[in-house]
Amino acid sequence: MVAITKDSMQRIFGVVTLLGISNYFVYEAASSGAPSPMVRGGVPLSLQKIVFTEPQPQLWKDIPIMEPDENRKVVLVTGAAGFIGSHTALALLERGDAVVVVDEVNDYYDVRIKEGNLELLRQKAVQMAAKDKKKKTKPGDLLTIYQADINDQELMHKIFQTHKPQWVCHLAARAGVRPSIQDPLLYVRANVQGTTSMLEYSRIYKVVNIVVASSSSVYGESESTFFSEAEHVDEPVSPYAQTKRSGELISYTYHKLYDMKITNLRFFTVYGPRGRPDMAPYKFISRVTTGAQIEQYGDGTTSRDYTYIDDIVDGVVRAIDRPYPYQIFNLGKGSGTKLGEFISLVEKYTGKKANIKLMPEQPGDVPFTNADVSKAARLLGYSSRVPFEQGIQRTVAWFKEAYGENGERFSEVAAAAV
Repeated sequence: MVAITKDSMQRIFGVVTLLGISNYFVYEAASSGAPSPMVRGGVPLSLQKIVFTEPQPQLWKDIPIMEPDENRKVVLVTGAAGFIGSHTALALLERGDAVVVVDEVNDYYDVRIKEGNLELLRQKAVQMAAKDKKKKTKPGDLLTIYQADINDQELMHKIFQTHKPQWVCHLAARAGVRPSIQDPLLYVRANVQGTTSMLEYSRIYKVVNIVVASSSSVYGESESTFFSEAEHVDEPVSPYAQTKRSGELISYTYHKLYDMKITNLRFFTVYGPRGRPDMAPYKFISRVTTGAQIEQYGDGTTSRDYTYIDDIVDGVVRAIDRPYPYQIFNLGKGSGTKLGEFISLVEKYTGKKANIKLMPEQPGDVPFTNADVSKAARLLGYSSRVPFEQGIQRTVAWFKEAYGENGERFSEVAAAAV
């Protein structure tokens, strides 16, 4: 392995542009006049085993920055009944965009949570329509919700023909590493076929920009301290990660064939109010609050780049507004938090001691994630603003407001889901 530091990067020049199936490095060898490195799969062999020990902002310094399109938009958001999707749709409505929601509202977790998210969108549409002093805007002009499978071609064509969205934010997916190991074909249909379907609709109806959700899971067992978009990531360790990487690859193919504007976003462990019940932050907060046992996989030293939902939504909206020809961005906090520290913070803000059951590490899990967000910082103007402790404090406060000081309103069905 070769560790990249700022000093050792001084001989790298030109532009680094991540193009999905191709990482193009213009690389000058340490000795002057050395031949260009051989390339396999678009990645120079000399770089495939490099690990990044610190952020690499210099890699992106020559990529032209795209100014945001600030016009009012009609945005089709898939997966908007879910966690990230509902928060994103709310942000778009809040700023005055019209939103078309497509979500099958599957039972991966309690559908009442998803239905509650959709109700919040309806309330926001009513609120925004009421702000129109001329009273010409109706809630239905701002929000339309379809409970539908994005692979239903007949219905999806009707939706595009009716609403004519020129901006697409594709967040719908089957999530979760462990369930994907149990049923990989379900994940292929939802994530690979689903993403391909959305790209094809976007091609046919000449969408201006499409943003596609990816995941930090694509980094697999990377040995980098800071995960970089410049890394070789074609060794996924779970079917879920593989489907997300496949989404990035087919996105590049559509960009290359049809000159489409497509951005893939690698999310790093998102948490916050109304979070997914299967995610560790929600599980731990709910179970510590209610006194239920929590399962700790491993010895507590595993680390994740936990990122608060408001920061993620800010990055998503910035990506929607900037139709880059093709890019992949990390969206994370830019620093990791160990599991043990995380549980301690939950105990601090719930005011309760965690009842921990130690469990062995799980297949498909990775030991740590940590995002290099320097690329998103330069090209999107993105930065994480919510420190982890503050995010946990906010999330605990939300949980207690929603379910009671001791989680007494936390339903049996919701509890079963976590």
